[in-house]
Amino acid sequence: MSSSVPRLVVAAPSSGSGKTTVATGLMAAFAARGLAVSPHKVGPDYIDPGYHALATGRVGRNLDAYLCGPELVGPLFLHGARGCDLAVVEGVMGLYDGAAGEGELASTAHVAKLLRAPVVLVVDASSQSRSVAALVHGFVSWDPEVRVGGVILNKVASDRHEVMLREALEQTGVPVLGVLRRAPQVDTPSRHLGLVPVAERRAEAVEAVAAMAAQVSDGCDLDALVGLARSAGALSVAAWDAAEAVASSPPPPLPFPSSRGSAPSTPPGGFAPWTPDRPERPRPQTPDGLVVAVAGGEAFTFSYAENTELLAAAGAEVVPFDPLRDEELPEGTRGLVIGGGFPEVYAAELSANEPLRKAVAHLAESGAPVAAECAGLLYLCRELDGQPMCGVLDAGARMTGRLTLGYRDAVAVGDSVLAAAGTRMRGHEFHRTVVEPGAGAEPAWGLRTPRRRVEGFVQRGVHASYLHTHWAAEPGVARRFVERCRTS
Repeated sequence: MSSSVPRLVVAAPSSGSGKTTVATGLMAAFAARGLAVSPHKVGPDYIDPGYHALATGRVGRNLDAYLCGPELVGPLFLHGARGCDLAVVEGVMGLYDGAAGEGELASTAHVAKLLRAPVVLVVDASSQSRSVAALVHGFVSWDPEVRVGGVILNKVASDRHEVMLREALEQTGVPVLGVLRRAPQVDTPSRHLGLVPVAERRAEAVEAVAAMAAQVSDGCDLDALVGLARSAGALSVAAWDAAEAVASSPPPPLPFPSSRGSAPSTPPGGFAPWTPDRPERPRPQTPDGLVVAVAGGEAFTFSYAENTELLAAAGAEVVPFDPLRDEELPEGTRGLVIGGGFPEVYAAELSANEPLRKAVAHLAESGAPVAAECAGLLYLCRELDGQPMCGVLDAGARMTGRLTLGYRDAVAVGDSVLAAAGTRMRGHEFHRTVVEPGAGAEPAWGLRTPRRRVEGFVQRGVHASYLHTHWAAEPGVARRFVERCRTS
């Protein structure tokens, strides 16, 4: 199968050069022309895709060669780009910056090559003139397999400055496809983990995206950029499909392993599993439907669209709820997924919703499957910065001044509602909080990188961890979780 969706990768020499402004502005500008635009983001970032979705009216999707493997980048891209006229892919960090110690893996350049897509290099020209030519020449020549099809100059000070930059770049042979002046109105506010998510500033975010679109439309040659996108090479892979992925994943063992009995064998890597000596509590069966509640709202904005698509493909009815406002879980909830976000910002409000905290605790106590990542882990703790949380886990959480950030290579320490002991997965950590203790009597994961340690909590049907994972890499996770919902 061969597919050739027109596409561009927006990259930069370094973070802070203006990738998000240009990529989001291009998406919105193309959409305003009546094009169906598919938005994508290289790497594990959850926040930028929210702005992309606002610009295009479509779900923002991530392309991460570390979390999902290089072989899934093309299929996941085509899945997101179905029915679209054009795709814009925002890069991560600098063009050639990848996973630490892994060479080009998961870099923007790596993804551009996997997608056979031309690159538009966004250069912060605020403190240079002729030197811009040396910078661009270096990025163009570093890897001949990466095709830099043009440059967009950002933060240009004046007409005279623009002339100097254009004259210098004539020597490189790389066309200038846009020139953007300094424009504070397109700035988006940041805090301890980056940009403030769209869900927390909807009206302001709409204004910011509109300003980005206006700036890009005024300063860029949109026709030339569309022409460059159409020069992308064909992809000889099939689009990813959630139903096919679930159907081809190994079926979970039935009945699901009990929490009693002999311990399973030690998984690869020497992380010994642990089996709690306590019975599962019976839970009443819901007569109709298999509802999996998924936390959302301002406090829980981090999720990969494919995770919920896999849950639905496995047979779940996915129902969102807002822990800040809803006092009950969705009717008939048989399983619960609480992803990432900013509960530390909303700790008082989450704590004040005592009815929902009790409902979550009751569901977890019943043995129903609960999957919690990062923010979800904090919400299940006894307290967060002194504010009472759900109390599912006998652990306390608090903000710190230290950022924990990076990819992780993990192995499931024991059997859980998400994975069998020994299952290998790759994940990502991104937080400024700490949970004490950092692991339960039965940890969720043994981490191999950057140092060996165990992390997270598995108890009854609960799997709680700091690790963000992309389930497209291991569709059996969703199948296993939904099957446990059926049988618990």
